[in-house]
Amino acid sequence: MKGVIGVVKPCNLARPTTRVADHISHCTTGTNHRTRQSSVKSSWNSESGQTRVANHVAKLGHKWREYQGIKNWEGLLDPLDDGLRHEILRYGDFVEATYRSFEFDTSSPDYATCKFTKNTMLDRCGLGGSGYKVTKNLHATCEVQLPGWIDRMPSWTSTNSSWMGYVAVCNDDKEIARLGRRDVVIAYRGTATCLEWIENLRVTLTSLSNNDVAPEKKRAMVQKGFLSMYTTATPTCPSLRDMVREEISRIIETYGDEPLSVTITGHSLGAALATLTAYDITSTFKNSPMVTVVSFGGPRVGNCHFRSQLENSGTRILRIVNATDVITKVPGFFVDDSYGTTKRRVYASGLRRWLQKQVEGTDWFRYADVGKELRLSSYASPYLTKSDLATCHDLKTYLHLVDGFVSSSCPFEPLQKDC
Repeated sequence: MKGVIGVVKPCNLARPTTRVADHISHCTTGTNHRTRQSSVKSSWNSESGQTRVANHVAKLGHKWREYQGIKNWEGLLDPLDDGLRHEILRYGDFVEATYRSFEFDTSSPDYATCKFTKNTMLDRCGLGGSGYKVTKNLHATCEVQLPGWIDRMPSWTSTNSSWMGYVAVCNDDKEIARLGRRDVVIAYRGTATCLEWIENLRVTLTSLSNNDVAPEKKRAMVQKGFLSMYTTATPTCPSLRDMVREEISRIIETYGDEPLSVTITGHSLGAALATLTAYDITSTFKNSPMVTVVSFGGPRVGNCHFRSQLENSGTRILRIVNATDVITKVPGFFVDDSYGTTKRRVYASGLRRWLQKQVEGTDWFRYADVGKELRLSSYASPYLTKSDLATCHDLKTYLHLVDGFVSSSCPFEPLQKDC
């Protein structure tokens, strides 16, 4: 089952490369040239590669709010601002740490747990110099009830609660000064267990709140499986929602008198949970810090009314999307694609048009994209030698594409002056 949503396979490169931006200065608008390593390996292999952002850049100063989306990233995405690029890659490293820390070995008695302690996790994942400290491990529980015959299957197939990610707080004075505030990171991995796969397939929309008294067609609705994973608890494991609320409450109480941001980042299923988490924080805490989502390869989460509630809550979402990644186009055949100045209607043909007519007038499968999109493409990179579903969806591929993206007219930083 590896290679669909969140679980990734090795990506191939034509060759590892070191590219110096001086060779292509005409493709960029700034003078902040950089030398970067391009190496795409599998995120699923927890031992693969090094962190991509080894050195800190200059102080963000007053611009940190812009990088966190206070102006909806206007003027920063096309061409891609180098400071924002660094921040995206930095948060990508925190997501990569979730894969490196997760115990994927189904024969291990520790399957689906975190392999490292809170105090050593970031260090073991190459982020010991990040200035952050892990303060909370996060677990998610699946609501799915398996049939009785599943007892004859290996025990790992019925694991319903598993380690999903962590909360880390920046506690290094120099890094706080560079960032311009104390930053809190919540990082989530993608799909790994059997029951998580099943939750991914529960694609009907369900009301976000049981107390929503709005007419059905005006309710904020989200994917049933994602919401289940966020809100389900067991007698021995609190829900992901309760764990997040408890930790954010503690952080606000501890650091609420200083500049503070919460950045929620995730890949695939983790991107969907990041969106739900952001909405939950901004709607639960009256004096919430600035909340930003940086998501990689995320599926759609809810309908247009959910999108409206996200916007009204002040949540900022930057969606990193690979145009060749099918996961970013699901769930739902029937998507509300109208959004601001990009309003458009997609006219389907054949089977899709027939299916669309069958559900016309219902909101149960009508999803809407959220936030601001940074669109990349695997086809733009001359170093990717495979374009299968798993490669296009791999987190390593996403970080590789962010690393090389210049602008819509120069989608990947080349070796030669051909932009």
